[in-house]
Amino acid sequence: MAMQTDVQASVPITGDGLFTDQAANNLGRTRVKSIYIVPGASAGSIVFKDGGSGGTTVMTINTVASATQPTYMLMPAQGVLFTTNVYADVTNIGSVTIFYG
Repeated sequence: MAMQTDVQASVPITGDGLFTDQAANNLGRTRVKSIYIVPGASAGSIVFKDGGSGGTTVMTINTVASATQPTYMLMPAQGVLFTTNVYADVTNIGSVTIFYG
């Protein structure tokens, strides 16, 4: 059986940018295990990229139009691998937190 890693939470982001750990260090190679989204008043989206703003799009999450309906998404299996870093391009989002390991 494979060894599990400790799961940690990023600092929530409210605009485009790299996810960081609680000490404000950019995350390097990691697996996103789950995502916690606080949407905005309008429908929005989060485009996750590996390698910064010009990096490869790994996944896109569309959100509902409701600032009072947070969403928690658990990624399947061992999570989604980002080999360089985890960047998000956000539209109409209150905040996004990832849980990684």
